[in-house]
Parts: sequence; C-alpha cells; structure tokens
Amino acid sequence: MALKHLGTWTPFLAAFSPTKITGLSVKASLVAVKSFSAATEGEDTGKAAGQTVVSERRGSVVTVAINRPEVRNAVNQETARRLLEELEAFDSDPDLNVAVLHGKGGNFCAGYDLKELANHTASLKLEQDVTKGPGPMGPSRLELSKPLIAAVSGFAVAGGLELALLADLRVVEESAIMGVFCRRFGVPLIDGGTVRLPRLIGLSRALDLILTGRPIGAQEALAYGLANRVVPDGQALQAALQLAEQISSFPQQCVRADRSSAIYSCYDAPSFKQAMQYEIDHGIPVIQSEAVTGATSFTTGAGRGGKFS
Repeated sequence: MALKHLGTWTPFLAAFSPTKITGLSVKASLVAVKSFSAATEGEDTGKAAGQTVVSERRGSVVTVAINRPEVRNAVNQETARRLLEELEAFDSDPDLNVAVLHGKGGNFCAGYDLKELANHTASLKLEQDVTKGPGPMGPSRLELSKPLIAAVSGFAVAGGLELALLADLRVVEESAIMGVFCRRFGVPLIDGGTVRLPRLIGLSRALDLILTGRPIGAQEALAYGLANRVVPDGQALQAALQLAEQISSFPQQCVRADRSSAIYSCYDAPSFKQAMQYEIDHGIPVIQSEAVTGATSFTTGAGRGGKFS
C-alpha cells in the first residue's frame, strides 16, 4: 500500500486526546479511528544523533527514556538502535538489577515513525531471521535476564504497545491509551505483539484488540491484566521506580531464577514435567548461594521488611 501520505501517528494522537477514557464506548472508538484516518501529516523537528534515547542510573536501577516528544516518541531507526544498545547494556551490567522504560514529554511511545517509513523505505533494513538481528522497534526480540518495567503515560500504541509488552510489569497512568492503532493502515505487528499479548491477557481478549484496533483505557487494561498498576497522571515513572527499587532490594539470584522459570514455563516448556525440571534445576543453585543465608537472617529477625544484604 502507498504510505507517503500517512505521516507519523502524531496527527491522529493529537486529535484523540487521552482524557477520561475508562470504559470507552463504541462511539468513542469510532471517533478515534475516524480521527486517525482523517488526520494530516505532523511535523518532525528531529534531534541530534544519540539524543533520541537517554538513560539515567539510580543505584542498581536504570531508567531508559525515549526522547522524541515532538512526535509523541515515535521510533525511527536511530531510536530503535539506541533502545537496543541501552537495554543490552543494562542486561550485561552486573551493577544493575532493574530497568524502567518510559517516554519523555507525556507519552510512552506512538509506535514506529511512519513518516520515516514512507520517506526512507529503500534504506530500511528489517532482519527476517529473529535470531540474527533486532526487531524494527529495536529491543523487541531481546530475552532479558533481568526485570524490565514500563512506565506508561499518554499513548502506548502500535509498536509502542509492543515495547510495553516487552516489559515484565506495566505501571499505567489513569488517562493512558493503549491499542493496535496500526490496524487501520495495514501495518502488521512484527515486534512481538501477536506473541506476547495473547500470553498476557488470553487469546480472545488479544484478538479483540488486534482485530479491531480499538483503544483501551487504563482501567480496562488493569482488568485484562495488561496493566499491573494504575496510578494518577504524572506518577507512572515515580511509581515504576519505587517498584524497581523494591525488586532490586531482594536477593537477585533468586529473583532472576524465579523470573526465568516463569517465562520458560509460559513460552518455551514443551511439557509440565519439563517446566518443573527447569524450575528445580535453576532453584537448587540459589538455595546453595542465597537461601541458606536468607533463612539464617530471617531467624535473627533480619530481612523481614524486604531488605537483604
């Protein structure tokens, strides 16, 4: 299909203000779709290379922020590359335990930058073999060994929703809007959306969102299990950081072993017995390295508030 008139998601999102979206009506959903299709191309002022993604270390927690607020944090090739670099660096850093992914300027991510897709189709390089290269949004094919939390404000749609699905937990602001908004333009989910969404909320609910492209508000996302926490507007990052610090305070070998076992059971285990075997194989080393020390601390009254040293 011709893409040269699509622009970015920005025009549609500007027409569809994220206010009081709890319990979206059919009428509201139709208005959203009509606004999307009728929108005109938005302006992308651009940013210096290396500034499309910014990170900040806070002890054993790192924040990674998409920094293209002028296009509601739509991801272009540079942004995708930087996101991949930051999350790979987090995963390999022994001093970091948890990462928080968020967007600057009041929006999480409006998906892939369709303006770039329309204007630079010939230069786009998409690796079809998922074992050999990154996804279009950057880190979507990573299998992280540590927890990632998404702090969702404003819009998390299309590829932006897929980035949120990469996270282990999603802290969502009350007025946030999620959805497969790329449905209207024939842009498929190729960053894990059709894989992760059904695992998280079930096939029936996932297909409702995938097939219709309708917007989903924070409270419905919470009821579905797509959101783990709903917080007042402007507080997603703070709440996500508090959650990250809590998780980071626990014995980390145990956290990572249990996380790995849960993910293996959900995505990779061919049978119940093999999932159980994986769990015990990864749990026994933790018993030897952390659990005995933790149990000893517990008997003396230490560590009962979630802290461990």
